[in-house]
Amino acid sequence: MEVQLNGYYTMILATLVLLLGRYLVVKVKFLADFNIPEPVAGGLVAGIIVYVLNLAFGLTFKFQGELQTAFMLMFFSSIGLSADFARLKAGGKPLAIFLVVVAAFIVVQDVVGVSLAAVLGLDPLIGLVAGSITLTGGHGTAGAWGPVLESRYGITGATTLGIATATFGLVAGGLIGGPVAKYLIKKMGHQKLPPPTHQTQAEAVAAAQSLYSTRHAEGTDQPDNAMFDKPDEIRLITASSTIETLALFAACMAFAGLMTTATKGTAIELPTFVWALGGGVIIRNVLTHFFRFDMFDRAIDVFGNASLSLFLAMALLSLRLWELTDLALPVMVILAAQVVVMMAYASWVTFKVMGSNYDAAVLAAGHCGFGMGATPTAIANMQAITDRYGPSYKAFLIVPMVGAFFVDLVNAAVLQLFTQLPFLR
Repeated sequence: MEVQLNGYYTMILATLVLLLGRYLVVKVKFLADFNIPEPVAGGLVAGIIVYVLNLAFGLTFKFQGELQTAFMLMFFSSIGLSADFARLKAGGKPLAIFLVVVAAFIVVQDVVGVSLAAVLGLDPLIGLVAGSITLTGGHGTAGAWGPVLESRYGITGATTLGIATATFGLVAGGLIGGPVAKYLIKKMGHQKLPPPTHQTQAEAVAAAQSLYSTRHAEGTDQPDNAMFDKPDEIRLITASSTIETLALFAACMAFAGLMTTATKGTAIELPTFVWALGGGVIIRNVLTHFFRFDMFDRAIDVFGNASLSLFLAMALLSLRLWELTDLALPVMVILAAQVVVMMAYASWVTFKVMGSNYDAAVLAAGHCGFGMGATPTAIANMQAITDRYGPSYKAFLIVPMVGAFFVDLVNAAVLQLFTQLPFLR
């Protein structure tokens, strides 16, 4: 028996899931230590409850799909609206090099996933789910690609598998970052390490910003306001800024709808959320660079984070765990291989390309964090290392920018390329 819930009830249940998740993250130390998002913590409990109801009474639930889609598009629009390419220039050569390293790894991650899926007798597209869709992309990208793979390519349970795989990635990324960096630091033990410090994550990022500003004052870098909001200029989210920001989101979503319709059946057909992301990038950079529009990043972040939380809560409420029975073992084999590949790549490629020094070791720990999980996991990994061995301003400058802005753009492009390969379709 299927129970259909309209938008009001869907919103109520999604909010309850978020409140439950907040309570669990506060009370369960494991969830806090591994940066498990509140909607994921609460949503997995809700998914298990739905699973039990299905086993016991044959119940399934159908939630308001349009509302979930709208929040998904708002989230990806926020990524695009935050991607100011002046930041890439401002980060300098190290940021560009690190971005290339990360982009190459996304390709490696998908090649590993697709190859092992084929060897294990699975649809190769499941390898993308156990690849950069969920590991580099995280829960948001998993929830967005899941319906596309289900409806367009017939991959049953892609959304459920994606959410489960992304959760595994968060935990794995938090577990391997520290050991990888410690191994690299021990390996170069003859080199002098920075003096020890005890900074919070916020203090570490602020210190990186301060160093950046100092370099600009000395004429050795780009203007600091090209990359960071100035901490002494507090801007409140008012009714006017809310309307302004919502207008930007509406423009991104309208662009996504128009492009999805216009390109349907053509060689450049893309999922709607990719067009929303791309529309955000275009709008952001045109407004800021040609019209000198003062983009309100804080409001964009607030709406983007809220949209992601509600989207994930609704996606997790729709989990069909019973669809994963036959996939569990082979997917775990793929994920185990992905963990080994991530550790090897961070140690042999990320570390060496970024300079084979202490900063490179901290960057390797950060790469493990968002290469398997998310940017908060990367920051937590780096904080654990710098608390023990000393600060790395370079790492705290580069990783948040790549992890929060540019990696999603690269990942979307790589995934679109892979899904167009003839032998995967």
